[in-house]
Amino acid sequence: MAVPKVFTLQCAVKNNAWGSIGTKSEVALLRQGGDSTFELQDDMTYAELWMGTHVKGDSILTSSEHAGKTLSQWVEEHPDCLGSKVRSKFNDQLPYLFKVLSINKTLSIQAHPNKTHAEQLNAKHPDIYVDDNHKPEMALALTPFEGMNGFKRLSKIVHFLEAIPEFRTVVGEKETKALQEACRTDPKGTSDSAKAVLKKSFTSFMNRDESLVSEQLDKLEKRFQKLVDEGQDISNVDGEIFLRLCKEYPGDAGSFVSYFFNVMTLKPGEAMFLQANEPHAYMSGDCIECMACSDNVVRAGLTAKYKDVPTLCEMLSYITSTPEERIFDSHVDPSDPCVTIYNPAIPDFAIAKVEIPAETRNHTLGAYDSGSIVLFIRGSATATSSSISETLSLRRGSVIFVAAGESVQLNLESNDGLLAFRAYCPLD
Repeated sequence: MAVPKVFTLQCAVKNNAWGSIGTKSEVALLRQGGDSTFELQDDMTYAELWMGTHVKGDSILTSSEHAGKTLSQWVEEHPDCLGSKVRSKFNDQLPYLFKVLSINKTLSIQAHPNKTHAEQLNAKHPDIYVDDNHKPEMALALTPFEGMNGFKRLSKIVHFLEAIPEFRTVVGEKETKALQEACRTDPKGTSDSAKAVLKKSFTSFMNRDESLVSEQLDKLEKRFQKLVDEGQDISNVDGEIFLRLCKEYPGDAGSFVSYFFNVMTLKPGEAMFLQANEPHAYMSGDCIECMACSDNVVRAGLTAKYKDVPTLCEMLSYITSTPEERIFDSHVDPSDPCVTIYNPAIPDFAIAKVEIPAETRNHTLGAYDSGSIVLFIRGSATATSSSISETLSLRRGSVIFVAAGESVQLNLESNDGLLAFRAYCPLD
């Protein structure tokens, strides 16, 4: 019997504490839509949907006579499904992990190591950094999606240091003056000398005496809350964001980092790319996420998990930017006007957004040189392929794997068009 090259998947759900609850979670609703046996519980958090071969959340085949096998087993038995370029580059492994995130509470302050650093961390601390791969990642908003991404321009950081005495205290008077001086000649903070000053100041803050930070944290929280109770506007000092972080993580010094990092909100369809050594923290909303197949995270705040402050402070790039500069560009696929490509120019992954208008009844998902995973967000369709004898019934929440070199014919059944996202390797 011919080996099927298109098949449906059942994908793992993660119930992290920061996830959205019950039917408010896009993760839960998608899993429920794609799996009639899934029992959604109204009081449970549903944070992540994992699609891929990662050992912590391997997908399972559900169609054809091979149902029950994991995707990693299938790839091992049928490596040709990955495509020759992927096999050569990534040693017969699927190099990306595809996810949906539903966030109700800010995730940890974190960064991801580059490949060389990941190998070093894994060799030195295999109990903490359990794999040796890098983890560049992209977040693509499904709903308004809020997060912190990279350092603010130096002039913005200095503004908050001058406007908020409690922040100035925890950063330090010496460090504040050094930042002010650097800002006079380089307000954007792009020079090597400005980056060095920022690194020293941020590192000093992250290592400040806990009792001092706790005192100033409590002082600022009470001061801001009093102003709010009096009906005063604290938006000019990002007071609402600070109070929210204090509520989510009481007593955590990480609440101050919103004065160092860009806080941004992506509109649906907008994306941000997080390369190695860039600090970030997702805050709220639903997104599509794709990354290299790794779970390597260096954390330093807003979490109950292990914090590796020295590693994070040393590894960061200290590149400054505006929030607008952190929005990742996309482009329409010249071969298909229904497809928008988000390609960060790394070989591990890219994302294609497939949006088919309601008036179109038939559409072909074109063949890619790599194996791809497709998640259906809106609409319903039947799918056929030259390699399978059965017709696949696809709806909101359905996930399929498409082997390299294989195209899929879609016959739309709903009247509201179709929206899907496709992860693949852009090796050309």
